[in-house]
Amino acid sequence: MRRALTPRRANRYNTPSFFGKRSGMADSDLIPAVQVASGEKFVNERGITAIKDGVKTRGPAVRGPDAPRERKPDWLKIRVQGGATFDRVRDIVHEHRLATVCEEAKCPNIGECWTSGTATIMLMGDVCTRACRFCAVNTGNPRGWLDPQEPANTARSVQLMGLKYVVLTSVNRDDLPDGGAAHYADCVRQVKALNTGTAVEALTPDFLGVLADVETVVDSGIEVFAQNVETVRRLTHPVRDPRASYQQTLDVLAHAKAYRPEVLTKTSLMLGLGETDDEILQCMDDLRAARVDILTLGQYLQPTAHHLPIARYVTPAEFDAYRQAGLARGFLEVVSGVFVRSSYRAEQALQKNNVGLT
Repeated sequence: MRRALTPRRANRYNTPSFFGKRSGMADSDLIPAVQVASGEKFVNERGITAIKDGVKTRGPAVRGPDAPRERKPDWLKIRVQGGATFDRVRDIVHEHRLATVCEEAKCPNIGECWTSGTATIMLMGDVCTRACRFCAVNTGNPRGWLDPQEPANTARSVQLMGLKYVVLTSVNRDDLPDGGAAHYADCVRQVKALNTGTAVEALTPDFLGVLADVETVVDSGIEVFAQNVETVRRLTHPVRDPRASYQQTLDVLAHAKAYRPEVLTKTSLMLGLGETDDEILQCMDDLRAARVDILTLGQYLQPTAHHLPIARYVTPAEFDAYRQAGLARGFLEVVSGVFVRSSYRAEQALQKNNVGLT
């Protein structure tokens, strides 16, 4: 029996349709010939209609009252990196027709990660069925599309990059009956089969709270199960899509831990959206009550002018204080820093040194 924390998925998404790629097509070939502006609707090569960068254009750009986009503090400056290793990772990703959260979500750490030879692979395409107001991934309805070659391509890419630890994440796929859980698990199993010494972290959607789908992924052989709470309870809406909820994420994390206690659980919290210190600490308490092992904290950065504004810039000293507060509550590790993202230096999390940031 499928146990759901929320009602079963609506049938309006479940209209199967397949728009295959031509043989040998690279990801770059899927970019429309006419450049699409952020917030505008477009149709990609697969025939999927999507909103560029995930949030529709709604009048003038939004800016935070205390954090104008044109004046960022010194600690938010990041050195651009590149070189031969960066180019090799990019070529592997594109040759195997993979999406990465590094590119699709406009991650500020792409230079560091790709230059060090690693990438966070985003499964099930680059179009998400949800429209969270912090996220720059394209949003739309893929109508059941999946790449049947993605599990094998993912496994081969991990092998070529020589990864001993890989983070596999994905878009939300509410158009699929199981939210894509079976496909996700197949990707994990094929990575494991071809890369026997590689640990896998699954940074998953919430699967609409359907616990059977959570179990499908947890049973695939992963070492770490992650699902991001993103923000404090009060700010969950409007920060996250209406189909997501604070409690639903807590319940998913708690079930993953109860189902397979040996699998580490992990979540991430963005700061700078208007939360208070008391709310951050309460969120930590809620996560520990769900037996979450690892927490990451990072600065929210507005990906485009039409996403949610930055309410404040959190100082490095504040990030250090939040880390200590989390460790005092019993997390195995709290990775806390301005540019920290959920998959940032993930393989170093259990070294308990704030992944080398301190």
